[in-house]
Amino acid sequence: MSNQKNTSGILYPSLVVTNKHYHSNKGPPVFFVMMRLNNKILLLFLVVIVILVTSTLWDRCGNITKEWNNRNMHIYNDKSDRIGDIQSVEELDCLINGDYMIDCRKEGDEVYIPFSFLHKYFEIYGKLANYDGKDRFEWSHSYSRIYQPKGKYDSRGVFMHFENYNVEIRDRVKCVSGLDGVPMSTQWESQGYYYPTQIAQFGLSHYSKNLTEPEPRRKVLEDADKEMGKWTIPLGSSMTRTFINSFNTEVLNFTTDIYTNGIKLRLDHVLDFVMTLNIFLHANSSITIVLQNRENKEFYNLHYISSDFPISIQDNNIYHGIGSSEKWKRLTRDLIIDLQKGLNYLEKEKSKYKISRSKLKVVNIILRGRGSIDNLTLSSSEHILQFYDSAEWFVKNQNEKTGGWPIPARRKLASGFQELKPGWYSAMGQGHAISVLARAYHHSGSDQRYLKAALTGLKPFQVPSWQGGVLATFMNKYHWYEEYPTKPSSFVLNGFIYSLLGLYDLMTIAPQSYTEETQLLFTEGMVSLKHMLMLFDMGSTTSYDLRHFTLGIAPNLARWDYHATHINQLLLLSTIDNDPLFRQTAERWIGYMSGKKSAHN
Repeated sequence: MSNQKNTSGILYPSLVVTNKHYHSNKGPPVFFVMMRLNNKILLLFLVVIVILVTSTLWDRCGNITKEWNNRNMHIYNDKSDRIGDIQSVEELDCLINGDYMIDCRKEGDEVYIPFSFLHKYFEIYGKLANYDGKDRFEWSHSYSRIYQPKGKYDSRGVFMHFENYNVEIRDRVKCVSGLDGVPMSTQWESQGYYYPTQIAQFGLSHYSKNLTEPEPRRKVLEDADKEMGKWTIPLGSSMTRTFINSFNTEVLNFTTDIYTNGIKLRLDHVLDFVMTLNIFLHANSSITIVLQNRENKEFYNLHYISSDFPISIQDNNIYHGIGSSEKWKRLTRDLIIDLQKGLNYLEKEKSKYKISRSKLKVVNIILRGRGSIDNLTLSSSEHILQFYDSAEWFVKNQNEKTGGWPIPARRKLASGFQELKPGWYSAMGQGHAISVLARAYHHSGSDQRYLKAALTGLKPFQVPSWQGGVLATFMNKYHWYEEYPTKPSSFVLNGFIYSLLGLYDLMTIAPQSYTEETQLLFTEGMVSLKHMLMLFDMGSTTSYDLRHFTLGIAPNLARWDYHATHINQLLLLSTIDNDPLFRQTAERWIGYMSGKKSAHN
């Protein structure tokens, strides 16, 4: 045995083996003495190794056991913060109402049912959230939001909570028409059509945003007076500036060969994507906005063309028709919406493709053909201009004889109701339109066109639904304005209340000499609402309509977003009518959204 020193300076025993036997008069051969000594040291060494390995394994097993136990341990969050007994988890079959089995878990006396089953079975909602590195499961009975009024409802101010609406981004909006500046719907017919209710909500949301958002940023690119734009004009093209007496300003005229690249204004603009300009296009002419994805450098071309076709797409070229008639018009376009609608149209057979606004920039504006422009501007928003696009649509598209804005799509509300054929009127659409026009009359400084259209819009409220109007009568007593004038009557709650708000807006804003008819309609509607409201209370939610009365079938329970709409409407009405019925009912219905139910016997 010798002690050898390694490079770290520690002595280790080593076994010395030799082929010679050394003898000594004082004892056994030296070889055997050394072997006996080595055996004792080896034994001690092995014992130490075994102890170390055992200790390590014991500690590791202990940690695994502790981790497993912690994972399956119940922690009761009561005042004493007790930790419950550790129970083993077993698989268990759960028989649901005698109909089918699902896989559950059993731990002691507790049975655990998968939340994915509870979500579908009870229509409840939950998600995992992380706070400061700790997971928490958040459970809710509804997914909608309640908006408490900040004061008495003002017909000249924000419409309900519509400053939070973004109508044009909805999937059922095909595009915002370049001809009229208002959305085209695909809600009931895929080719797209003008839906007055949707157009009014578009206008009311932009009016409300104009009151609640900061003043927009604006960057004027070309106003024709100061020659601000540095246009690149290719050979064979021309640009001139002409003073127009009717406008009392200069405009920029352009002419290009349609086969050239066009007259170009180079930009590197990343902040604002709402374009406004005055434009006059001759046939086969266009203005093109080139956007670039700042990440992958891909280009997208938005072509605004002299055509009546609303939207078409070819690869990364998106065409929006702005009308074929050769006349001046003001164009207001949200470039991001126009791009997104084009991409969605192109990818309609695939998942929706979205590009973040922050990833895009405007790199070129190109003029082709022959036309004139003025006041070309990029802004962060132009809400009031989009509001007036909506108001102007209602002035231009009203049936003056009937006073209505017809809906050109078929509508089958449900089995048992007669189909509504194209050309039907909706009390909700009429009421929303009147809310838009009343605000336009106020904001414009009393433009009589808006007041006249709003007053004419009252006509369908006086015509029975079976004769083409929107007036129904419940139990031969209470007047009701039908969102869907069905046979038999459906008595939809939210649409009726929206029609009352339209009547109230006009009654409040119009000169007093014009309000007698409006006041009568509003008062009769409020009487009906107060007497019929409880028919919509189902004890744990609300009913969307009264088909359980008129068809004698099961109630049509409102989705949570419609239930929340009912509450928000009642809360608003409580600010203009002090009857406690509205506030008390709203508070009870708010309780339904957190799982509360009416008492049983």
